Amino acid sequence: MSTGYSDQLAARSDETGSNLCVGLDPRIEHHGHDLLEVERFLDQVVEQTLSKTACYKPNIAYFEAMGPEGLMMLKRVLDRIPERVPVILDAKRSDIGETQRRYAEACFEGFGADAVTINPFMGYDSLEPFLDYEGKGIYLLALTSNPGSADLQRRESEGVKIYELVGQFAGRASREGRQTDVGLVVGLTNAGGDVLAGLPDVPLLIPGLGAQGGDLSALTGSGRKAPNVVNVSRGVLYGKEGSPAELANRFARQIAETLGRKIQKSS
Repeated sequence: MSTGYSDQLAARSDETGSNLCVGLDPRIEHHGHDLLEVERFLDQVVEQTLSKTACYKPNIAYFEAMGPEGLMMLKRVLDRIPERVPVILDAKRSDIGETQRRYAEACFEGFGADAVTINPFMGYDSLEPFLDYEGKGIYLLALTSNPGSADLQRRESEGVKIYELVGQFAGRASREGRQTDVGLVVGLTNAGGDVLAGLPDVPLLIPGLGAQGGDLSALTGSGRKAPNVVNVSRGVLYGKEGSPAELANRFARQIAETLGRKIQKSS
């Protein structure tokens, strides 16, 4: 029996004792616009943070901004991350039909990502090309950490919040027996108990810690069983209080203490 994405993520989180997701968002201006230096930096970040990291999340926009060479760099960096470590490609793809199928092929087959972020607001049929990849996962944007989430995601339709309707997509995929695991993106700045209570117990990708100022206490006492990860990007890669290794260790311990976990000594 094959292992699903959620099982892979849970195993990695248990191995390290960590719920930290390190965002690989290189800012080329910090590296003298030298692509070789950017690639070396990313490899060093992975090497330094590996033992305290549950997974990595490269945001494809930072690589697309560097042109075709940036996308080739992304592929090389991902290929060097150990196979046991899940990679979430933050691409926020959204389209329908054949176009969305090509996006799925690019993310899962081309780049070899273990999971992908998806914008679900074109409807359930826009998710379907991503739903039949055994061992893979997707994270649907449910309630993001930006102020504009109030413009749409927090609004109601017939007494139900829009982000709760997105959560229902995850339940529908499970009932249909789809092969891809479906999780949700919930920003830490909005992850209060009232929000989590309205969402199914599926994997959560939680951005907003560090530079965005999210409060980890929002995650305490939720009783959720699915493997959830808290993403930190700038705070690890370009934080001023230490090296990526030191910062990843600090954030991993902060998250673990909040969730009542014990960080392992090595991965």
